[in-house]
Amino acid sequence: MKILIVIDQYDNLSNGTTISAKRFVDGLRKNGNEVQVLSTGRDSEDKFGLKTYKFPKVIDKYFKANEMVFAKPDEDVMRNVFKDQDVIHFYMPFALARKGVKIAEEMHIPHTTAFHVQPENITYAVGLGTNHLINDKIYTYFRTYFNKFRHIHCPSNFIANELKKHDYTAKLHVISNGVDEDFKFERKEKTEEFKDKIIITMVGRYSPEKRQDVLIDAAKKSKYSDKIQLILCGKGQCYEKYKKQSETLKNLPIMRFFDKKELADVLSYTDLYVHSADAEIEAISCLEAIASGNVPIISNSEESATVQFALNDKSLFEHGNSSDLAKKIDYFLDNSDYLQKMRKEYAEFANKFRIENSIKLMEEMFKEEIEDYERK
Repeated sequence: MKILIVIDQYDNLSNGTTISAKRFVDGLRKNGNEVQVLSTGRDSEDKFGLKTYKFPKVIDKYFKANEMVFAKPDEDVMRNVFKDQDVIHFYMPFALARKGVKIAEEMHIPHTTAFHVQPENITYAVGLGTNHLINDKIYTYFRTYFNKFRHIHCPSNFIANELKKHDYTAKLHVISNGVDEDFKFERKEKTEEFKDKIIITMVGRYSPEKRQDVLIDAAKKSKYSDKIQLILCGKGQCYEKYKKQSETLKNLPIMRFFDKKELADVLSYTDLYVHSADAEIEAISCLEAIASGNVPIISNSEESATVQFALNDKSLFEHGNSSDLAKKIDYFLDNSDYLQKMRKEYAEFANKFRIENSIKLMEEMFKEEIEDYERK
């Protein structure tokens, strides 16, 4: 198949959606498909570049802090790139995709999309994350775009159910973003600096809905507080806030972005993985940790799909409750035999989310859209 991936940013490897897109592109190419990308940035062999939108300083500062980029549609470029494609897959429901779907319809090219932007990703940033009325309004606004499609990629059953609840009409394909083969159950010895410490890791953007603040407070409340070394992998707008909050910890957290190789190494000697986010469409980072042989402790938030990765209640804590999280941390650290047993169970569980399986399901969705379009 000739497949075009349309996404606002493809060059930023600290963005989860971008990382997922690159893995799908690589996997689709390995399976013999001809895949091209339309995104911001410079042209390359298989990527066509577009300019970015410029915003007022206040808004631009927020977007830059969270490394968010929005492509400026260029109809001439888009029409030139769209021609001869078998199917076009759009990632984000913003200006580029909204213009793109109109052009695809005019040019009679099959097209699919994905739901990667949860309304809570927007509302938490302005302190309104728990306002269901506003979140529902955003789902309704997004629907004007998504209902133009016959097929939507949903990274989890959770988000598929949310779309059904909000009257989205397309066929919903639940396909995990997929765990890369570099994340596997190979436990390693801790480095010298960490050998006497308890490593608790979390991966995620430093943004309000990810709730690293809950983990920092839990580390303070744990009876193992003096030994805990937090590794908070990421970057984002809350960096300074979390840095200040952590000042009273005996071991200051390590807070920075880790590339894939560095992250795989850290996860190979992590003692516990925590995912404290209040809102999450899937959280592939949690799956990567599980695949690496880590037992997770996950927020039980109703707005988070990550709950699906908990094999029992011991891996869940009351969302936003740092005292409950501290109790769960202490339970696993108190019961090392049980922790070791669950490492194996979690690693085996993660194998069904491998990227190879997801690639096959994406190909099936593309083929189904092409058949439906021809039938129409």
